[in-house]
Amino acid sequence: MKYSILILLTFLSTFSNAYDIQKGLPVHFDLVKAGDKPVALLGTQVNLGQSAPNFKVVDNKFSVKTLADFAGKPLLISVVSSLDTGICSIQTKRFNDEFANLPQDIVMLTISTDLPFAQKRFCQTENIDKMQTLSDSVWRDFGMNYGLLIKDMGLLARAIFVISPEGNIAYKEIVNRLSGQPDYDAALAAINAVSEQTEPTDVEEPTAKK
Repeated sequence: MKYSILILLTFLSTFSNAYDIQKGLPVHFDLVKAGDKPVALLGTQVNLGQSAPNFKVVDNKFSVKTLADFAGKPLLISVVSSLDTGICSIQTKRFNDEFANLPQDIVMLTISTDLPFAQKRFCQTENIDKMQTLSDSVWRDFGMNYGLLIKDMGLLARAIFVISPEGNIAYKEIVNRLSGQPDYDAALAAINAVSEQTEPTDVEEPTAKK
């Protein structure tokens, strides 16, 4: 019990510090909408072909994980706001189910701002056993480095990234509506293409859904 309280206090302290860092971050209003209202996203946008920015998150045991932990492998990152919401749950379960149909060298991550306790509970309840769930709740480092941090909410916008074994962005989709779902087929085709070491230029950003 004392250990859990200590972890929570540490989280609250780092959460406050993370929000101090938000000052001066780029703000984008043209990528995501909630209904007809633009959503302000904080952080630096990444582009196809560039080196994937590093990030620092924690796993279900509060152990620090960075991009370097997955170096040299085809990596699909599924980004959701909260696993306790319907669409985020559907997205996570869909990719977990698809994992069996993918090459064995692929790594799939789900990153959200849920606390690690909540992520662990979700995985146990929903039998998520193929994807790794990682939490951006402590530093919001992933959200800021990938331009997905929703201003004044502290949540992440829904997105998919595929990173090549060489560490480059081979595919990205920022879902243009908070209530929308990603293009699963395009994301799966992209991770398959990267695994097969095809040219990343064969994969493009999907057309925005209306």
